[in-house]
Amino acid sequence: MSAFPVLQNHLLFLRPRLHLSFIPFSPRLRRRLFFSAASVQCSSSSPSSSSTASRDDIDEVAEPPGVPPPPGSGRETQQLIDVNPPRGTRDFPPEDMRLRNWLFQQFREVSRILSFEEVDFPVLESEALFIRKAGEEITQQLYNFEDKGGRRVVLRPEITPSLARLVIKQGKSVSLPLKWFTIGQCWRYERMTRGRRREHYQWNMDIIGVSRVRAEAELVNAIVLLFERLGITSSDVGIRVSSRKVLQAVLQMYAIPERLFAEVCVIVDKLGKITKEEVEKELMSAGVTSEAVKGIVEVLSLTSLDKLEAVLGSDVEAIADLKKLFSLAEHYGYSQWITFDASVVRGLAYYTGIVFEAFDREGKLRAICGGGRYDQLLSTFGSDDIPACGFGFGDAVIVELLKEKGLLPDLGRQVDDIVFPLDEELEGQASMVASALRRKGHSVDLVEDKRLKWVFKHAERVNASRLILVGNSEWQRGMVRVKVLSTREEYETKIDELN
Repeated sequence: MSAFPVLQNHLLFLRPRLHLSFIPFSPRLRRRLFFSAASVQCSSSSPSSSSTASRDDIDEVAEPPGVPPPPGSGRETQQLIDVNPPRGTRDFPPEDMRLRNWLFQQFREVSRILSFEEVDFPVLESEALFIRKAGEEITQQLYNFEDKGGRRVVLRPEITPSLARLVIKQGKSVSLPLKWFTIGQCWRYERMTRGRRREHYQWNMDIIGVSRVRAEAELVNAIVLLFERLGITSSDVGIRVSSRKVLQAVLQMYAIPERLFAEVCVIVDKLGKITKEEVEKELMSAGVTSEAVKGIVEVLSLTSLDKLEAVLGSDVEAIADLKKLFSLAEHYGYSQWITFDASVVRGLAYYTGIVFEAFDREGKLRAICGGGRYDQLLSTFGSDDIPACGFGFGDAVIVELLKEKGLLPDLGRQVDDIVFPLDEELEGQASMVASALRRKGHSVDLVEDKRLKWVFKHAERVNASRLILVGNSEWQRGMVRVKVLSTREEYETKIDELN
């Protein structure tokens, strides 16, 4: 036998275990060895296959270690991934993150002023929290799936059900009323428009355990306070107010079954999104008589509380609630912000009483925020009902409005001090200075390996207050040089006196 088959067999034996170096062999012999090994491997793994293999077959089997893929194989370079985030979502580079943090701080400050406590919930929730049978649009927009444990889960589309779950979980360990707020991310797979994305952050404020209209008045007060803090006036924004009990009273007038109430509310909420004729058609498909449909549409066109009272009568609970809210608005000092609009019903099935939503008076944007009373939500999760109301306020629409009104703040990066060693051997000393200032609460950028001209430009870019230079002669005297960038004042100070 020749020596070549022996060498070939050795190659087949070793290859699964070790990366072989082909360097000692000439390129011609290297190709021959690899070709022969591949052909034997093909024949041994598939008895019916040919004992020989073409060059194309070998390329598909493997490439010898250390040898680059042949030109034209399509594997020379890795294609750059799509650097955009998934459609409908956002990145937050530093400048956008500063704006987000600023807005969230406004949310938190208003919540603090009204004595609310902050809570939080997981973004990933049980799907059962959000699957309801009233035909809400939101149930068709869920990011829902089965996890690896076989559980049906969802990226929450809104926050109120999570809050209700926590209230039930806490049970009697908390005393009512509860005044809670949160800022969380929500996900909905919906058609995108201006101010509407598939993810957004939402500020929620909820009052649990108060049945009187005072709770709604407090929530509207919070919304108005936020607008005022942002520089928005009542000529820019209004708040439409109505009550689900208005629609309930109309349905009772026409003997429409109570079981249709939630579904009718969801359909009516589509007014303005689809045509009136389409809304009427959907109502009749749901089992509402044509006479009742006409009555519903007529009542929902009313924008005067007096006219509503004339239609429904003064003994209807909705009239008393709305009158009370408008009376409280006078005392709070925000009556110029709110208007009655019977067409406001909100699209979520769990609302039971007063509902409201903020809108820009120019009509360029969708609703800025909205909410209302949901006294019967907890029982849908198998618990006893507790009176409750709240609102959700998204981050996207309000930012669009602030842009529209020229009210976005200038939020450049801000640094207290820049520390810069003038000599390379002073890097350690500069680190000592930076560390001492940071312990005192200063925001300090330690810069090295740059020219002084670059450092001054950098200080201007980051709005630094001071430039602290660590130089040899000053350090030997226990001093550093300080430049106050706003006034161009320059002085030396002892290291331990640097504040």
